[in-house]
Amino acid sequence: MKNILVPVDFSDVTTQVVETARRFAAAFQSRLVLLNVAEPEPDFVGFEAGPPAVRVATAHDYKVEHHRLDDLKTKLVTSGCDVTALHIQGPIVEKILHEAGEQQAELIVMGSHGHGAFYDLLVGSVTQGVIKDARCPVVVVPAVNKE
Repeated sequence: MKNILVPVDFSDVTTQVVETARRFAAAFQSRLVLLNVAEPEPDFVGFEAGPPAVRVATAHDYKVEHHRLDDLKTKLVTSGCDVTALHIQGPIVEKILHEAGEQQAELIVMGSHGHGAFYDLLVGSVTQGVIKDARCPVVVVPAVNKE
């Protein structure tokens, strides 16, 4: 197993996802590909690039996520992992599946937020979308409730 794709969204489950992927990488001497997919910018009717306040907020969020991704990469490299970090924008499920193909991923390690069936029905589930159409195995790391 040469390449493991690790989509991260910086939620509560991200630490467990990265640690699980690191263990797989160590066991199989694999390269990790950290992937953060930012939501596409909202389209506004009558505006070419959206109102300035939205553009500024989106740019700030994108920059913060980029730094967080770099920090994750640095920690993994320091622990001896071969890591590539990608920060892209677009439809999340589509981009994860596209990058799995581009990076020749033989495994995807990702998290599940555990919102429940009703939430998934209304909002959809990134994890479900990836599992449905992935061409390689997907390991799902569940969110741990700290009660």
